[in-house]
Amino acid sequence: MIQRELVGIAEVPGGAPLRLFRRGADHMIVLDRNELMSTRMSGSEEALGTMTCERLGGRPSPRLLVGGYGMGFTLRALLGRLGEDAEILVAELVPGIIDWARGPMAALTAGCLDDPRVTLEIGDVGAVIRRAKRRYDAILLDVDNGPDGLTREANDSLYHARGLDDARAALAPNGVLAIWSAAPDPAFARRLARAGFAVEEVKVRARSNGKGATHVIWFAR
Repeated sequence: MIQRELVGIAEVPGGAPLRLFRRGADHMIVLDRNELMSTRMSGSEEALGTMTCERLGGRPSPRLLVGGYGMGFTLRALLGRLGEDAEILVAELVPGIIDWARGPMAALTAGCLDDPRVTLEIGDVGAVIRRAKRRYDAILLDVDNGPDGLTREANDSLYHARGLDDARAALAPNGVLAIWSAAPDPAFARRLARAGFAVEEVKVRARSNGKGATHVIWFAR
């Protein structure tokens, strides 16, 4: 049996550290004993990107904000669907995540952070949202484990009434707020509706082969 090897530790501002493990060709990012993401479970993160593009309907020169790089599955899915006129800002709070992307997971990253359509900002995606007004055609949030913050308590503010109001203000007309979650959250879906969004909830499988746990993506216009 192949043993799991600790590759690195990344400090999280205001939260517990993340650890990167490798087992054979697989990588996994772990918080305490919780596996937050892994290269084996890419399907729902890819769906966050591809399904958002479908809902944008091919609008010209789209501007997108991605909150949380993770392992880059969502970003690479976007780049595979969007044209050369797209602009994508990736906001990642944890510098170590990007160090891993450019270091031990560089083969997986496949140069996506160096794509000319991509701008990287190290910082809180909430701050990026608050300073934007009617700018983004889509905001994609894969921050923490979903609306129920696990990694960092401050992430909760993204999903409460004020954070949702800020997201609405940052979206261009007919813009899409797409939010990934590890599990359903009926109370959060109701908060989205109260914030003035038309809400679509989609269940997707964790693995790209259609197997594994069921995750949730909300698309809110």
